[in-house]
Amino acid sequence: MKRGYESASTSVGPPQSRQRLDPIGVSQFLEEDESTKNLARKVADHYSARSNQTLEEREASPIIHLKKLNNWIKSVLIQLYAHRGDVVLDLACGKGGDLIKWDKAKVGYYVGIDIAEGSIEDCRTRYNGDADHHQRRNKLTFPARLICGDCFEVRLDKVLKDDAPFDICSCQFAMHYSWSTEARARRALANVSALLRPGGTFIGTMPDANVIIKKLREAEGLAFGNSVYWIRFDDEHADKRFKSSSPFGIKYKFHLEDAVDCPEWIVPFHVFKSLAEEYDLELVFVKNSHEFVDQYLKKPEFADLMRRLGALGDGNQDQSTLSPDEWEVAYLYLAFVLRKRGQPDQNRKKSSRANKGPMQISKDDVMYINNDD
Repeated sequence: MKRGYESASTSVGPPQSRQRLDPIGVSQFLEEDESTKNLARKVADHYSARSNQTLEEREASPIIHLKKLNNWIKSVLIQLYAHRGDVVLDLACGKGGDLIKWDKAKVGYYVGIDIAEGSIEDCRTRYNGDADHHQRRNKLTFPARLICGDCFEVRLDKVLKDDAPFDICSCQFAMHYSWSTEARARRALANVSALLRPGGTFIGTMPDANVIIKKLREAEGLAFGNSVYWIRFDDEHADKRFKSSSPFGIKYKFHLEDAVDCPEWIVPFHVFKSLAEEYDLELVFVKNSHEFVDQYLKKPEFADLMRRLGALGDGNQDQSTLSPDEWEVAYLYLAFVLRKRGQPDQNRKKSSRANKGPMQISKDDVMYINNDD
């Protein structure tokens, strides 16, 4: 068996490889062909086209309990690793679905970046409290900045020099979109490393490559799934074998009811870990979502949060719960935490923008960036 691609992540995650990728700068890998850029645009267009849902539409979703479970996982990560006054970088922030989570953590300043213009506009509307679908109890308490651009292509340290360093970086259900090429994967991790302070934390969720490859090899053909999702690999992967020397660009089509319908890429976690180490990002933990739920649901504060979010019902009148098919989808994902090497400067000042600035973002305030900036 090839290391790192077979066993499901039922404990601490995929086996780790001693393979060391060539630790030269990102610029060595920056040539991208048009097909790569077109696929990135296809993903962006997919998420831009997804309209915000009313509360009623959301509750009617066939994967509503899965969405609530994913929100619980993200909430737990944020509660575990975010602290009062933190300066936050949210890569692939989407429509701003985590804004309230950051507000409950009492962060001091937030920067959200996403490639999809429609998603950034929805995020801006949500931050301002203008979204009809979103009935927020109180106005958010932190100033924010929103940027539209590809954080897996554009060098961000110059763009965000006045905002850095960040205490915590988050990339939820999106890191795999950087894995189409080595250049993009390196750019993503280089951006995180350059912008985090020493001792800063990188939290995220992404597909569990070992589970996906295991399911592919158990399937009769190149597709598998259930009533709410399917994954299909192209004919080039008919032998269901993947070279450890070519860990980037392993594409598959992913469809999830009421959520996703676009190309995604396998991220062998042992390669992700090795590459992250080249950028001074050390693994704290990796857990498949099933293991994550099993561990943190035992803690009273997180069990109470689960009841309030309703992924497993509320324990009272609401007896609805995650379906077996939704639970299978959850198994396709993992959660990870990395930490930037070094000790935090106890005397350093927070970003000059923390706890300052306008609490309303206009359309003109949104910054648009590309690789030429």
